[in-house]
Amino acid sequence: MAKRLINNYDKVQDPGVRQRYGIISGAMGIAFNFFLFIIKLLAGVISGSISILGDAFNNLSDAASSIVTLIGFKLSGQEADAEHPFGHGRLEYVAGLIVSLLIIITGVELLQQSVNRIFHPEEVDFNYYIAVILIISIFVKLIMFQSNFSASKLIESATLKSVAIDSISDVVTTSIVFISALINFIFKLNIDGFAGILVAILIIRSGWDAARDTINPLLGEPPSKELLRDVSETVNSYDGVLGVHDITIHNYGPTRIFMSLHVEVPSDRDLISVHDMIDFIENELHQKYHCIAVIHMDPVVEGDAETDELKKKISEALIKLDSKLSFHDFRIIHRHDGRKTLKFDVVVPYDYTLSDTFIIDYLKRYSLIKDVMDCEITIDKEKRADK
Repeated sequence: MAKRLINNYDKVQDPGVRQRYGIISGAMGIAFNFFLFIIKLLAGVISGSISILGDAFNNLSDAASSIVTLIGFKLSGQEADAEHPFGHGRLEYVAGLIVSLLIIITGVELLQQSVNRIFHPEEVDFNYYIAVILIISIFVKLIMFQSNFSASKLIESATLKSVAIDSISDVVTTSIVFISALINFIFKLNIDGFAGILVAILIIRSGWDAARDTINPLLGEPPSKELLRDVSETVNSYDGVLGVHDITIHNYGPTRIFMSLHVEVPSDRDLISVHDMIDFIENELHQKYHCIAVIHMDPVVEGDAETDELKKKISEALIKLDSKLSFHDFRIIHRHDGRKTLKFDVVVPYDYTLSDTFIIDYLKRYSLIKDVMDCEITIDKEKRADK
């Protein structure tokens, strides 16, 4: 379908192509889920099975979810405006969250009806026509799972991944309904209410998992190790770059990324040439990741005996304290009154047990910095996912 309906379907980083994948997925979900709702509703009314009826209305909620998905992708593709200068990309995550809530609500309602059916059981009818309907439903949901999961991987969409998870969950729930009806047909054992409870729990669980996948990007989550490594390799490939750190990536939607980073350069290099190099790096990052990149330049003094000796002391001190710790932005500032100040940042994991004050005091004591010059140490909580 993508090859037939989407121009340049393989250029999934393009916002327009990505949007069309989401719209096609939403339209397909509306059609398939409404079809399944109709045939399961008929099967549920004929058989009198609460679990089949619950499964039918689960498909109806899935159709509503597909409408939300379609609208979410459509709105998220709008350009930035005065009220939303960073675009509307996060509407896709909001759509995914709404889908998740609809799934959970459906599960809770089915749970209530199933508990009631246990205390007030009713006769359940089953025949070959109903069996065929349930088998068709399982087959259609497998198709939907495969298509949505493939699309979610292609365009890296948490919303389509949620839809795919819901589809495979529906395969399991419909299978449970089918087995329950089959047991009742063969052994005359009515477990319809219990099957409905199990189906409801699985529906609620799939809704919760889907919600978690959309809440994380809404709240803000760290970039992947692969992305950080790729960005670092891209920046370090330039002649004149000594290192890169403090990579911060803000996600305002899957195709709207804002990136900031610190790039270390030799302090004795011509300022104009360094500025031009930074511009080239920012442009390459923009082309490669469809992002807005802002780079802070950190000049690094090379070949200075005093700086090298102090850097060696700090490195030894951190190794003795904990090999997880590192430092950057190491420099000596010569002040107008003749005094010198050593400044550097210590990178500390978020969940580190030692206090910032303890680390700073330890470094000053170990390296005897305070007896040589003034010292300013900043604790930098680790922003990267690979530490």
